Amino acid sequence: MMDTLIDLAINFWKIGTFSIGGGYAIIALIEDLLVDQYHWLSLKEYTDIITISQMTPGPLAINASSFTGLKVAGFLGAIVATVSCVISGFVISLVCYVFFNHHRDNNTVMTVLRGLKSIATGLIGAAGSGILLLALTGHNKLSFTVAQFDIWAFFIAVGSFILLRRFKIGPVWIMLISAVVGLAVYA
Repeated sequence: MMDTLIDLAINFWKIGTFSIGGGYAIIALIEDLLVDQYHWLSLKEYTDIITISQMTPGPLAINASSFTGLKVAGFLGAIVATVSCVISGFVISLVCYVFFNHHRDNNTVMTVLRGLKSIATGLIGAAGSGILLLALTGHNKLSFTVAQFDIWAFFIAVGSFILLRRFKIGPVWIMLISAVVGLAVYA
């Protein structure tokens, strides 16, 4: 049990350390650690966490740490994983506040920040495409057959995008509409 708690602490410390700015930029790292390396979660459980994180308060990394810790080592595991995930972000935020407060007029520092925004955008795009592939084919890799393509999931995704962008319907309503359509189609 102690080895499991140590593994949870180390790995969620890594996730917390590298998820500064949001967990969506490191979805691939979280998946690699939780699903591929340690097999603490199945791919379906992992995508369920991502989905549930959209509907519950709190960042993705915290929701993933709490759920995984609880599943792997019970209540104590959830506490160890969650605290490990949060602590480095807290410390890094304090250090960054002091640094940027001191260097707010430095053009070099601001240029580096603009570059980091671009990197984060690319990482989020890659993670989003993996989630889209998983929703449409059941796999998060580009190798799939046409028979694996879920046309209903495609229509739900496109319809949701149109409702959100064209008609400016709020995300909560879109989730409710999608849930009803999903129940009608898949139940």
